Amino acid sequence: MTVVEASSGTAVRRGPGRPRDADLDAQILAGALALIDEGATVTVSLLVAQSGVSRAAIYRRWPSLTALVAAALDVGRTVPPDIPLTGDLRDAVSGSLFGGQRVSVVGYSEERFRQRIRLAMADRDLQQAYWDSHVSRRRASLERALQAGVERGILRKGLDPATCFDLLAGVVYYQLVVRGDTLSDPVVWKRCQDAFDIAWRGMVAETG
Repeated sequence: MTVVEASSGTAVRRGPGRPRDADLDAQILAGALALIDEGATVTVSLLVAQSGVSRAAIYRRWPSLTALVAAALDVGRTVPPDIPLTGDLRDAVSGSLFGGQRVSVVGYSEERFRQRIRLAMADRDLQQAYWDSHVSRRRASLERALQAGVERGILRKGLDPATCFDLLAGVVYYQLVVRGDTLSDPVVWKRCQDAFDIAWRGMVAETG
């Protein structure tokens, strides 16, 4: 799928207008997702026909079609709740990564995840927009917890929380993107948890 910014090839800019309507937002996003699922090129014209929403309504709501597609691909995902900064840090971090936050949760299937990866890898602008608007927000709670672990002396001094997050989450992406496995396979899920254990041992501060 190629994201076309508009029929002229230029970015769709949001102009002044009345406040956003959540129902129209959902209608536009549903139309974009329908086009994506069909493997169609997302254009303003097709989106108007698919969603029944006017061009003006689309232009008011998103700065570009790239931003709109990024938002559509994130439908069904949620920002994880804050991780407690006290108590057992390992259990809290493990629970955030593996305690019901699997990719195959209701509302965001593994098929949608694979579609997102495919589209993002084919379009660097979309990849960056998705990172800036959505992915980076979901990392914040876990990164704060890891930083608290460093400050509490649980994790090694000088650890970078963002790098640690990449390490811990990366094994899950590797199973899906590189190996082509599915997280519904218990063997694959155990592999992810075992990798977490190995990484965690390397992150924990030395004692004595």
